[in-house]
Amino acid sequence: MDFGEDNKRPKESLIAVIGDEDTVTGFLLAGIGQRDSRGSSNFLVCDQKTSKAKIVNTFKEFCSRNDISIILVTQDIAVEMRKEIDEHDEVIPTVLEIPSKAAKYDKSKDSIVRRVYRLLGKDLDEEMHREKMKGRM
Repeated sequence: MDFGEDNKRPKESLIAVIGDEDTVTGFLLAGIGQRDSRGSSNFLVCDQKTSKAKIVNTFKEFCSRNDISIILVTQDIAVEMRKEIDEHDEVIPTVLEIPSKAAKYDKSKDSIVRRVYRLLGKDLDEEMHREKMKGRM
């Protein structure tokens, strides 16, 4: 495996995805899927039967792997493990919340968006209220 200058991460890193079947399948069809000789993969398909423990353990595993640079999590799944996502403070792997087919994306629930707003000195809740009021006019 060819490693970058820091000798910790490969030059070609993976994108991991945790989400519903349609979302994960879409990313797999786009070519992000990987399964190694030990059976370890970079994706988790979740449904109503998937336990929170399984989701959290997979997320922590993805965070600890040096071959993963981005973790995509559908927002409906991210809500279930908000604490773990909020506690993740490393730049790599970057954790991004994405919409799913079943639920509309709500930026007020996205911890990354909230962090950006705080860094810019803005109040997301206030802006969401303004947008809502503007839509009523």
